Amino acid sequence: MNSGTRWWLAGTACLVLAACGGGGSSAPPEAAGPEVRQLAQGAVKGSNDAATQGTYSWKGIPFAQPPVGAQRWKAPAPVATWSGTRDATVFGAACLQNGRLYGPGANNRYDATIGTTLNTPVGSEDCLFLNVWRPATDATGLPVIVFVHGGSNITGYTADPIYDGAALARAANAVVVTLNYRLGVLGFFNLPQLKGGVDSAEDSGNFALLDIVQGLRFVQQNAAAFGGHAGNVTLMGQSAGATNVWSLVASPLGAGLFHKAVPISGGISLASNLPPGTIPSLNPAATSLAQANTLLARLLIADGLASDLTSAQAYVATQSSAQVAAYLRGKAGSAILTTLLTNGLTGSGPIPDGAVLPLDPISAMAAGHYNAVPVLAGTTLEEGKLFPSFLTLLGGPPGFIITDAQLFDLWASFNPDAPTPLTEGDILNAAYVPASTPVTGWTARAAQLTAASFNVGRDNVLNTLRTRQAEVWHYQFDWAQQPAPWNTVYGAAHAFDLPFLFGNFGPSLFSNAIGGNANRGGRLALSDHMMASLGSFARTGNPNHAVLGASWQPWPAQVHFNASQTSAQISTTP
Repeated sequence: MNSGTRWWLAGTACLVLAACGGGGSSAPPEAAGPEVRQLAQGAVKGSNDAATQGTYSWKGIPFAQPPVGAQRWKAPAPVATWSGTRDATVFGAACLQNGRLYGPGANNRYDATIGTTLNTPVGSEDCLFLNVWRPATDATGLPVIVFVHGGSNITGYTADPIYDGAALARAANAVVVTLNYRLGVLGFFNLPQLKGGVDSAEDSGNFALLDIVQGLRFVQQNAAAFGGHAGNVTLMGQSAGATNVWSLVASPLGAGLFHKAVPISGGISLASNLPPGTIPSLNPAATSLAQANTLLARLLIADGLASDLTSAQAYVATQSSAQVAAYLRGKAGSAILTTLLTNGLTGSGPIPDGAVLPLDPISAMAAGHYNAVPVLAGTTLEEGKLFPSFLTLLGGPPGFIITDAQLFDLWASFNPDAPTPLTEGDILNAAYVPASTPVTGWTARAAQLTAASFNVGRDNVLNTLRTRQAEVWHYQFDWAQQPAPWNTVYGAAHAFDLPFLFGNFGPSLFSNAIGGNANRGGRLALSDHMMASLGSFARTGNPNHAVLGASWQPWPAQVHFNASQTSAQISTTP
């Protein structure tokens, strides 16, 4: 039985519950229907999808006040209470970002505008919303899974259909929460003139991490209202989201807000933690300081207040901190993003400031200064295949010969159940074709990238944690059963485990490349195993479950998630 039909076993009784931790909220009278819940901030009315999906859901719930105007580059303030019943059937706006393949397009959903809004500002600064799914049953005390999306900390949105929580909520018998957080320099900005010297967390510049913390506080307040257990919260994130999860594992601000962690395909290592020639997942605070100062200078030049970087620095020296802060908060967000993009300043991520995030998180963990919770980490076998441009870091040309807009069109128009003339040579640089060529082919070169970035960072943090605690688990996603040529171009690439973990195979960005009737049986069976493992971990802190068919031991052992065209193939390595 696959996860898409399991919900028929569950009843659809109205959920009426008493408060059980995390803020004392309780459900409204039964007559209101199970889609209406009373939160600490006010009532919300979501969607009763019991008949179609076996779940109830609530979307677009604000968990903080809008970080706009004078609140830009401020710590998120708790959301104000509201009167009446707030509609919670539509996703809130994505956070402001430059359009990329993994962003929201013009309409905050997966549609053709994603391919036509690349490198242009999309989304809104008023974006601190979260979404909730739970099984359509009367169960209470359910584990809570809070998911933090990826996107290099510069893009992404919870309305992405990959992150729909219905299938996972059913399969894991859990409350599933997804939340937005500020992106790019709106989320991570290390500028001295914005530091007030009063709030060390706010002065850290880690506004995105503070957003996630505020979201977790909101969950603590309101978990019971959705049938969740505030004392059993799993914080899960993928890619940049995983780096943010690791940051909160290392941060004193994360204490007590979550009880398990699932960081997938992301690390928390500085270059100083890693062997020479490898790629860190975290930069020192000096990197973000240089970015912030350069951005300020470039904005001044664009406004005609300076002619070059030197004169911009001189101009800044004549301004008070309050004047600089007012200037920056007065700029349109779109102008900031355009200046970032045109000047190559788009990198972003957590800032090891020493208050919110230790100056060296790995060293802090090694010394026992972190939130010691059970960890289930994951990576994919071929992470590097999603990053063809990064092959330049290894001294070669970019991996793809097509633009992102062309790639989006290929994904959208591909029919996985029909013959195709498309070949790997239509996508891959000739320098890497045939892809199977030893050493120099696409697969071999991508493997070098995977080893030098994701694998080295994974080993660094998991080996460090294992010296402090036993509860460290890891999976590797090996599945590469896509229709050709995607099985070669991507295979078990970065992010390709997400549809399996959420039980969502379309329509979405990768769905045509992943899907099709030929691999359906194995794909759905593997997804069932992965969601069951995640559900077991969320409940107990151990990912083993009765039908896994393998004994999953702690790191450095790992489970390999794979499948043939027709059935799951689960194996272990010591």
